[in-house]
Amino acid sequence: MSLSSVFNIAGSGMSAQSTRLNTISSNIANAETVSSSVDQTYRARHPVFATMLQQANGSPNESLFAEQEQAGAGVQVLGVVEDQSELQARYEPNHPAANAEGYVYYPNVNVVEEMADMISASRSFQTNAELMNTAKTMLQKVLTLGQ
Repeated sequence: MSLSSVFNIAGSGMSAQSTRLNTISSNIANAETVSSSVDQTYRARHPVFATMLQQANGSPNESLFAEQEQAGAGVQVLGVVEDQSELQARYEPNHPAANAEGYVYYPNVNVVEEMADMISASRSFQTNAELMNTAKTMLQKVLTLGQ
């Protein structure tokens, strides 16, 4: 793997963490929204990531260990899925959004977990940014070796 591919890998990581931060923000923003039915209630959303791999140089049938010779090429966001865990039904007959039985439904968003995920995503984004700065510094040092 060349040093220049570090920028693509770190950039894909930053993009993935940005998507993660956006979904977390959406979850926190909708944590206290209510609805009178299960179908209309907001459900927590989570991004799904996958590793992008690139084949090592050489022909694919050259080695018995071809699967182990794949190098990471970054991360991609496959999509955003809704959490299918149970919603919170609360008996609040005086609430304007209560259904005929007096229940309102709150989203399945745990704000404490979302805040912990937000800190993790923020730190991952920061690590990728620092990685890019380190790679840039290393490339600048390589350019000055010939002087």
